[in-house]
Amino acid sequence: MASIFLLEIVVSVLFMSMVAQTLSKHFKVPIIMFLLLEGILVGPEVLNFIDPSTFGDGLTAIVSLSVAIIVFDGGLHIDIKNIRTIQKTAFKLTTIGVLITFTCTTLITHIILGVDVKLAALFGALVAATGPTVITPLVRNIHVNHKVGKILEIEGVFNDAASVILAAFMFEWIVSQLDGFSAASFILQRLAIGIAIGLVSGNILKRFLSSGSLVTDQTARFFTLTLVVFSYVLSELLGNESGILAVAVFGIITGTSNIPHKNALKEFKSDLVMMMLSIIFILLAAMLKFEYIIGIGIKGIIVVLLLIFLVRPLAVFGSTANSRLRTNEKLFISFIGPRGVVPASIATYFAIKLDALNIMGGQMLVGLVFLTVIITVIMTGTLARRVANLLGVIPMEILIIGGGEVGRILAERFEKRGENVVVVDNSEEKCQRLLKQGIRVVHGDAEDISILKEAGIEKAKYVVATTDQDNTNLLVSQIAKSKFNLKEDQIVARVNNVENLHAFWDLSIRSMSPQMTTALVLDNMVGKPSMFSMCEVGEEGEILEVRVTNPKVAGKAIKELTLPENSLLLMIRRGDKSYIANGNLVLEYDDLVTVIGEDDAAREVADILYR
Repeated sequence: MASIFLLEIVVSVLFMSMVAQTLSKHFKVPIIMFLLLEGILVGPEVLNFIDPSTFGDGLTAIVSLSVAIIVFDGGLHIDIKNIRTIQKTAFKLTTIGVLITFTCTTLITHIILGVDVKLAALFGALVAATGPTVITPLVRNIHVNHKVGKILEIEGVFNDAASVILAAFMFEWIVSQLDGFSAASFILQRLAIGIAIGLVSGNILKRFLSSGSLVTDQTARFFTLTLVVFSYVLSELLGNESGILAVAVFGIITGTSNIPHKNALKEFKSDLVMMMLSIIFILLAAMLKFEYIIGIGIKGIIVVLLLIFLVRPLAVFGSTANSRLRTNEKLFISFIGPRGVVPASIATYFAIKLDALNIMGGQMLVGLVFLTVIITVIMTGTLARRVANLLGVIPMEILIIGGGEVGRILAERFEKRGENVVVVDNSEEKCQRLLKQGIRVVHGDAEDISILKEAGIEKAKYVVATTDQDNTNLLVSQIAKSKFNLKEDQIVARVNNVENLHAFWDLSIRSMSPQMTTALVLDNMVGKPSMFSMCEVGEEGEILEVRVTNPKVAGKAIKELTLPENSLLLMIRRGDKSYIANGNLVLEYDDLVTVIGEDDAAREVADILYR
């Protein structure tokens, strides 16, 4: 009967997971919010339908296995080759950022709650991690720009490992009084074990998957899952709490490698992760007792709010001081700091051990950690999209076909202005050159629908065909229209042979001929010196069209605006009419303004006009 009862719980949890997924898609907020609420609802504190204590020690095993698979999946979606330009920023966030968060949180908790500094340090270590279980689906759902999204994902994966090792050290400090040498040895030993096992496991998997045609998708998935569990268990046996780091490194090695069956692994792991995430988050939420949180009181809420609005921004701005991130990107990263499964599960695990050792503080620790998880998840889940829109970190998804000179320059310009760009090319040499510049690429034939899907055509806002082959540009444009339902104004093509222009126009594909365009520009330049300055600005600056949506600008004359010196408003389009910009012209809401500016001046004007 006991086994049937446990199966009933598992089936109930999986059913609640399906409900949570449906609600998540409908309301467009992270699924963890609904899993958390469902867990509390069915737990002993409300309906008393599920009591996780019936699992006994099995709960710890379930949580450990699930966390290992979740962290591996997070690493699997990170390709180091495609994110070279943000490695330093991500590294600083997972080192300097973690130390700032740990130190500040420890001090705030000790001062405000008056708890022992060791227990405050244990809490500070646990919440130093930003949960990839929340961040990864959140970032993919709202499509923030690639640079910011990958920084957040990498931080989430590695922060979990850093947080667990740091928390394990703090726990050992509480129960066994580690001295200076033992403390240093503890940290270094676990770092070495986790990294070494992760590297070895990654290379074993690469060799196995590349061993020949006998390896099928099914075999690859089974072997990978087995190796993930084995790596975690071995790392834990050699050094407690080093397993998460091992599977994180293992995942990133796999994600960075160009190996067979990679897509099959990603699809399988995504489904498995969703199931694991649902089970453990509902069970952990069901363990929460209201008295833990009530006992902390308003002071606990103050600690969490300071963690969100003071400590997190300090950690982000402190660790990204010399990076290329813009202020709005730093502010968005500062806001996205939800805590998830790892701190909740580890806190519960430590609390059980502290109670067994008759050491006070375990219940307070669990209550404070869950309070942090609840507030940060709900706040991030409900406000992330609005904050992203407000700060302008949701860019266009642009797919460029062809990595030649035109495609490369175009990709660089789109990247510079913050758009999400992917280039498709069948030349390995061109792909490598683009990768070195930090531009995402997909190596393959753009006429292959599976390659286009891999490059993200299904969510692309624009497709730009720039190859030197008109037949390829025409076919890709047709595929984009017919197979992926892109509209006419979302497709732009280069026509190399002027005689082929009508073939593109007949299919209503917006296109241009380099020869024709060059001739027209040169024609306009002759005897018109002003055209030269516009082309020179176009090399280092930008020409933009910006819609007036800022209520503080609408109703004002152009001369009343404080605009950057090296910028100029050229034309205002209002409905079907166009006006040459002059100082006395009054801007109206929804006007479309053509702006030219050197360096970032055009973008600054755009920020003034558009809100």
